[in-house]
Amino acid sequence: MTSSGSGEVRRVSSGVPYEETIGYSRAVELPNGLVLVSGCTSHVNGVIDAGTPYEQTVNAFQVAFDALRALGLGREDVVRTRMYLTHARDVDDVGRAHKELFDTVRPVTSLLIVSGFIDPSLVVEVEVEAFRHATGAAQ
Repeated sequence: MTSSGSGEVRRVSSGVPYEETIGYSRAVELPNGLVLVSGCTSHVNGVIDAGTPYEQTVNAFQVAFDALRALGLGREDVVRTRMYLTHARDVDDVGRAHKELFDTVRPVTSLLIVSGFIDPSLVVEVEVEAFRHATGAAQ
């Protein structure tokens, strides 16, 4: 994972080929402290891990956490998640993974059913937004 700056905007790349061919960053941090993490799927060591919906969800969020870590943030800084599923039957498994990862954080979230992803073995994709709190700010 590499980080590069453009003015006050910081960008993180995870090195997956789609970033280069499509032209996007894994994460972008804005000057106001908002961090946006692009859609993450179940990639483990550069290969799609088409496990269960629960496993894919955990793996996808791990990709997002890696991007946040590159910017010095963690799951406790997450304020919003979005989960895209290809099948409504997977809501319970995906929800269980989300609860295990975020139960103490409690970000706002959306859960949406979509028609599919680039690779048909994927059943879930996640997005994360986090916020960097200003140090020394009045509480």
